[in-house]
Amino acid sequence: MLPRQETPAWPAKSIVVPYDPDAPPAQLAGLVDHEVSERWRAVDRSAHAPRLVAVPGGDGEDWTAAALVTARPGTVYLKIVDAVGDVRAAVSAVVAHAGRRELAQVKWEGWTARPEDAAAAGFAALNPPLTQSEGAAGPVAGYVRWLRDGVTSAPPYYGQTTHFTCGAVTALVAQAHAGVVAREALDREAELTLWRDATNFLACEPVGLGVALRRAWPESQVTVHLDTDRPVMLDHFPESDREWRALLQRASRTEAERTGVPIDPGRLSLTAVRDTIGRREHVLLLLSLAGMQGFDVPHWVLCHGVVPGAVVIDDPWANAATGDTWVDAHLLPVPDSSLDTMSAISPENFRGAVTIGRRDERDAPPSS
Repeated sequence: MLPRQETPAWPAKSIVVPYDPDAPPAQLAGLVDHEVSERWRAVDRSAHAPRLVAVPGGDGEDWTAAALVTARPGTVYLKIVDAVGDVRAAVSAVVAHAGRRELAQVKWEGWTARPEDAAAAGFAALNPPLTQSEGAAGPVAGYVRWLRDGVTSAPPYYGQTTHFTCGAVTALVAQAHAGVVAREALDREAELTLWRDATNFLACEPVGLGVALRRAWPESQVTVHLDTDRPVMLDHFPESDREWRALLQRASRTEAERTGVPIDPGRLSLTAVRDTIGRREHVLLLLSLAGMQGFDVPHWVLCHGVVPGAVVIDDPWANAATGDTWVDAHLLPVPDSSLDTMSAISPENFRGAVTIGRRDERDAPPSS
């Protein structure tokens, strides 16, 4: 468990202004070096609402500290890209700003953050990622400070190494978090092997993913939740390509019945998601990326923790084009209302998920 730290005394004065890389405030000139300036300007962060949280000097004109903060839409966190000037004052101002907004969390990318400054500000170090998603080279280190209680232990972070293996990665990370798979076993071979067994070419649909999970780990309790009996995730294909993929989905349903993988035809509620996590089980949830990333593509994430008002997910993909990194995608708090909207997959408005219960030790192979 990563505990919530006590909120420090808020700075007497701080200001929050939008950040425009083409017209930065003059007060930044003496605070930001070339490396930091280049990082801030390297990508278009506008989709993540970039803001400067600044601490003014005694004259009220100059700044003594500032931090660039961003966040994915539809979430309840802030991410510090860099803090400059009086770093500890800048970070304290960000935490205070997040507290006033009643956010769940502040993260800090480790580009320039010193571990001693992070610790002094109440941040805990994130475990380094095992891999980073294709094209999204984030910092080696990252830090997190929770402002709400209730967060469970963190799974390892593994970024998908292709554009289509999100389902396989979320399943592997869930099993590693549950202790079924060794952390060292999370590698590209395992990712592609599970994807190959689960894929509907190229994506993994819920029933095929559930069946592949059962084949890989027969001792795990797997349930598919899908509130439609029609083939799914095929609308962007030509009619000729839909037909054979639909046939494979029907074959997956036959295999699910043969191997005893239940398919719940009801719509999985957010209450049920929270209850499953409360039992220390995992939910692989299919989302649209429209809300968080701006394009309507089905995508698997892992739901593994809860805080008041939000579910904590791990997303195996980060969007480098917006400055998104593994620090955003790991331990990401999403409000229940946002998650409810994101997981209604258009155009059919279906919800797809796979829940993985705790390992049934009676069926597990004997230890050597």
